[in-house]
Amino acid sequence: MKQEINITPELQARIDELLSHYPADKKKSAMLPVLHAVQDAHNDWLSVELMDKVAEILEVKPIEVYEVVTFYTMFNQKPKGKYMLEFCRTSCCAIRKGEELMEYTCKKLGVKEGEVTPDGLFSVVGVECLGACGFGPMLQLGDYYHEFLTEEKIDALIEDCRQGKVKLH
Repeated sequence: MKQEINITPELQARIDELLSHYPADKKKSAMLPVLHAVQDAHNDWLSVELMDKVAEILEVKPIEVYEVVTFYTMFNQKPKGKYMLEFCRTSCCAIRKGEELMEYTCKKLGVKEGEVTPDGLFSVVGVECLGACGFGPMLQLGDYYHEFLTEEKIDALIEDCRQGKVKLH
């Protein structure tokens, strides 16, 4: 899927500021924050062409960027919904029916894991441990955790998203 690469003056200034925290010959050290900045400026996803641009900026081989992007679930390799419901799928949440709740959510929204609803509002993905093991099952939506999930809580969260009541940051 093609994506327009738009390194605006503001984004370039942010990248330059991030790079200033690292030695000039160690630009690769800035990869995670630069990827975050670039993803944030490009509708929250990174195409291959955009990853190639990051490699060029950091003066590394493209494969080095691909390795990072494919390893971390916080980087999106395709467009996502406005509301990306990230369900923890590791053991503490799994034994508390987290995966069943993710399946319930997919069925309710009419999507498979990783897909975007036709209206562009929702994506559902499973991610590795979100570090809230005592509060599972849980999901992350934007910068916020939603804990001790039930079908009723998921229904209410989806409705709040549809009404624009949910903050992401």
